[in-house]
Order: sequence, then structure tokens, then C-alpha cells
Amino acid sequence: MTTTGQSSAWRDLRPRVLSAMVMIAVAGGCIGVGGVAYILMVLVAMGGMAFEAAGLLKLPVQSWLGRLYVLWAVCGGFSAATEHWRYFIMFSVGSCVFGAELCAMMCVIIMAGTALLWLRVESIWPVLFVVAVVVASDTSAYMAGRLIGGPKLAPRISPGKTRSGALGGFVGAVLMGGGIALLSGLGSTHMALVWGGILGVSAQLGDLAESAMKRALGVKDSGTLLPGHGGLLDRFDGLVVAAPVAAAVSVTVPDAPFWSAGLHDLVYSLVSGMPG
Repeated sequence: MTTTGQSSAWRDLRPRVLSAMVMIAVAGGCIGVGGVAYILMVLVAMGGMAFEAAGLLKLPVQSWLGRLYVLWAVCGGFSAATEHWRYFIMFSVGSCVFGAELCAMMCVIIMAGTALLWLRVESIWPVLFVVAVVVASDTSAYMAGRLIGGPKLAPRISPGKTRSGALGGFVGAVLMGGGIALLSGLGSTHMALVWGGILGVSAQLGDLAESAMKRALGVKDSGTLLPGHGGLLDRFDGLVVAAPVAAAVSVTVPDAPFWSAGLHDLVYSLVSGMPG
């Protein structure tokens, strides 16, 4: 790679790192404190993602309908946070009034926000596990892709992503999962490695899905709020997939951290939930 190519490849590293440090500080504080601070952080993020989604899908965010769309996402999250499930279902299903594409985005946002709220109910560790694994996957993929390069992963969807980056992201997610399990002293470290890998792959699929959507819409970033990252949807594209996966798995092991779940737990939960 030439000097010019290297400069181009690393040009966004500084703002990316600085904005990541700010996000880590804010998110880490809110996750640690929990309660109202954490709920407010999640609700603000949901509103921000809905704002970006409206802009991407050509719904004028300054119109009354655009403002309603943003408020709709916040109200859906608030209903989940306060356990008003009747209203939660109403906001989720009722989002079809915005049309198919906006409804799909709204369901993704509400599902992700609810999953993050659910994971923080009992302990800091489940949500910390998910966030840390997604960050490790993204960071490792970025570094491996820049340092190693090589064949593209999905050139028609995201020309910048490489197979080496995908592998690096997977390894980073696996190691982070095991590290969080060791740090917490909870659950099985071996299964934490497995779930770290699964969530890492989930995060990469979310990243690719968002890239495909942006390519179809002809835009580079979902927004400009986060220097080096783009918008909230750009930053949290992996989290909106990984968090619901972790929340769903947590239901199968209600008395243990979700990364303790094995195949038998998943099968038993599925079978026992089926009508007799």
C-alpha cells in the first residue's frame, strides 16, 4: 500500500477513537448507574435512531408526521421500561400506520431498545457482555481489515469490508466474551466464548444489513452525529441485532447469565413453550 493509500485508510481513525471514547464514557456511566439514567440513555438513543431512519426513508423530520415517528419510538421504549406491555404492543404493531419500510425500521428500533432494557434489569453484566462483544467485534474487524486487507467480504454491499476483517472481528468477539465471563465470575467461560462468537457474527450481519440498506438508498452514512462513525444507526447497527439475540437467549436460563445457555437449554425452552 502506498503512503497516500495508508493515509487514506487511517484518516478517520483519530475522530473515530475520540468519539468512541466519549461514547464509552457516557454509556459506561449510564450502564453502571442503571435505573433512570440508563433508561433515559436508551430512550434518547431510540429517538435518535428513529430520527435518522425517518431522514433516510424520506419522511421529513420537521413535519408533524416525522416528529410523531420519533416520539413513537420513545413511547414504545418507555412502555417497555415501565412494563406497560399493552401499550408496548400497541406502539409496535401500530407503527404500520407509517408504511411498510418505516414500520420495519420502527420494529427494529423498539426491539433493540427493549432488549437493552431487559438485559440490564437484574445485573450490569449481561448488557456489559453484549456491548463489549459488539465493540470488540467492530474494533477488531476495523483493525484487521486495515492491517491485513485482502479479499473483500461482500463488495456489492460494502466495498470496505474484508474477509480478514470479518475473521478479526469474530476472534475479538470470542475473546471478549470469555474475558467478560472471567471478570464477572459468572456462568461458563467456555459457553461465553461460544456466545461471544455468535453475538459477534450477529453484529457483523447487522452491520452488513445496514450497509445494504444505505447502498439501496444511495447514502454513505445514516447521519453525522458521531465523527468517524456517521450516525447512531451506523454505530449501533451491530447492537440492534446482537442485543435481541442475547435477550431471547436469556429467557431460556432465567436464573443464570445468558451466556450459560447451552443447546439443551434452548431446546428445552422451545419444547416446553409449545402447546401440549
